[in-house]
Amino acid sequence: MVCQDGRVVALTGRPLPYAALLLVPMLAAGCATGPAPTWSAPSEDPTAPSSPTAAVTPTPGATPTAGEPEGTGQPGPTATPGRDRLPHVFPVRARKADYHPTHSGYPGTDIFADCGEPVVAVTDGTIGEVSRRDRYDRRGPQGPYNGGLSVSVLGDDGVRYYGSHLTEIAEGIEPGVRVRAGQQLGTVGRTGNANNVCHLHFGISPPCPGEDGWWIRRGVIWPAPYLDSWRKGGNRAPAAEVAAWHRRNGCPAKPPGR
Repeated sequence: MVCQDGRVVALTGRPLPYAALLLVPMLAAGCATGPAPTWSAPSEDPTAPSSPTAAVTPTPGATPTAGEPEGTGQPGPTATPGRDRLPHVFPVRARKADYHPTHSGYPGTDIFADCGEPVVAVTDGTIGEVSRRDRYDRRGPQGPYNGGLSVSVLGDDGVRYYGSHLTEIAEGIEPGVRVRAGQQLGTVGRTGNANNVCHLHFGISPPCPGEDGWWIRRGVIWPAPYLDSWRKGGNRAPAAEVAAWHRRNGCPAKPPGR
C-alpha cells in the first residue's frame, strides 16, 4: 500500500513483505494532497560495476559537524575519471525490502524494510548533510524537518543520494568524511513524519552547494529505474539525468508552488 492522490492504494506487481504495512490509517496520515506525479524511465544504462570496499577516510581540510542538515558550506563532490563507471548498490541491505515506482507529490521513493536494517552508501563519495536529531513536529512547519534523522552522500558521480527516517546514524558518519559504495551509514527507522511505518525515504538530486533546501534534497528525479537495476546487481547510473535536470532547473530557491 502506498500514498497516491491523497489516498492509500494497494501496490500492483509483487506484494510487500509486510501484512498491510501496519495500519492503513497511519499511512493515510502521511498522504499528500494534489495530483499524483507521472514518471517515465530515462534511457541511460551504463554497466561496469567495480567491487565496493568499506574504508572511511576524512577529506583533508574538512571540518565535520553534527546536528541538522546544513544548506551552505557543504563539501562538493569529487570529480572522478570514468565516474559513469563507479559502483552503485541498493541503499538498503536487507533480505526483505520493497518500494513503489512513484511517490506522492514529488520524485522520490519509500523503501519499506524492517526497522534496524542497514542503510548503505549507494556509491563512493563524501558525506554531505547529516541530521542526528529528530526535530519534526506535526504541529510545526511541514517540509524542513520531515526526514527526522537523515544523511546524504555527495557521490563522486556528481549526484547526491539522500536517505531519511533513520533510527540511528553510524558512528563516524559526519560531513566531509569519505565513504565507499556499500558502507553502512545508519539503519532503517521511522523518525520524522514516517507515520510509525519503518522505511527509508530515498531521494536523488544535484548537490546545489550554498543554495540548497529540503525541497531539492528530498529528490528531483525518479529513483525506481535505478533501484531496479541496483537490486539485480546492475550499475545503471543517474548522473546524466541529474545533470540534465540541473541544467533545466538550476537550484530553485523555494519549493515548487510557493
